[in-house]
Amino acid sequence: MNLISKLDDIVSSEDLTTIKKNVLKLLNEFEGHTQQVVNYTLNGNSHTIKTELLLKELKQILETKTIERTKYYLNRLVKGLSVQKESKINDLNLNRWKEYDDIITDSLWLFDKRDTSGVHKAGYWGNFIPQIPNQLLRRFTKKGEWVLDPFLGSGTTLIECKRLGRNGIGVELNPSVAKSAGSIIEKEKNPNKVTTKIIRGNSSRVNFQAELKLLKVNSFQLIIMHPPYWDIIKFSDKKDDLSNANSVQSFLQMFGGVVENIYPQLDKKRYCAVVIGDKYESGEWIPLGFYIMQKMMNKGFKLKSTIIKNFDQTTAKRNQKELWRYRALAGGFYVFKHEYIFLFQK
Repeated sequence: MNLISKLDDIVSSEDLTTIKKNVLKLLNEFEGHTQQVVNYTLNGNSHTIKTELLLKELKQILETKTIERTKYYLNRLVKGLSVQKESKINDLNLNRWKEYDDIITDSLWLFDKRDTSGVHKAGYWGNFIPQIPNQLLRRFTKKGEWVLDPFLGSGTTLIECKRLGRNGIGVELNPSVAKSAGSIIEKEKNPNKVTTKIIRGNSSRVNFQAELKLLKVNSFQLIIMHPPYWDIIKFSDKKDDLSNANSVQSFLQMFGGVVENIYPQLDKKRYCAVVIGDKYESGEWIPLGFYIMQKMMNKGFKLKSTIIKNFDQTTAKRNQKELWRYRALAGGFYVFKHEYIFLFQK
């Protein structure tokens, strides 16, 4: 008998003792399951549920005290197995929300190391860890939708797009960096046959409508931005590179030009994430993150979340922890290890 049929048969009883006896029998059956998932069929199609999760649900049912609560949990399990409840912005089945324990819902993101699987590498100075676009893509897009990264860098976002079945366009100002990113992205497997495209240019001036028209697409469903943190790292000698801005005001004005150009390309009610850090210079903390946040809100975006991300193994400070600690003690400041991930909605 199929798993759903077994559960339906159990819940049809009106005797709590009989129900518990049959649930225990089912639990014992799957406790000896050697696979990580349990296969079952629904309307002739094959589906799976994690063995660990199924056992947890059955044990919870056994702990109930009344037939009403017992049947409630049984029906909830059947619903989770048979009914797909999705939102408009992702593929997550909310009837089985407990399965997504690796998706972060807190505003503090702590990572001990970066994902270096596949073609992901940490060689490009200033690239961000793959876990960030992975989390954002799974929460705020569906398979087959379109993602824009206006500051492509080494291609981290587009690599994750290929892995997760999303189409992606990345814009990179530096031709040599764009070429390198292209060769890296090309090496990543593409099981979902999605499109990834790199545009060489300035995101404040790219004709996105023309680019989308060539791809027979109308708009983007998610934008992920990881701009330079002003001049902390010089990425090129180009005048229109944000890392070459001669002041904070100039940096923000240049960034604002990018925001003005991408805002019309995003679907209404969809999301845009900005990954940014602050800067410390001449004894003063420069809150780039909050300046950027305000700039986005001024352009019409609604702030949905402020996420703090901490990642210990940064290239800049990896071998200088004692030096930075001394500088902090001597200079009367705190060493910032965090970055911001600002989440906006159009």
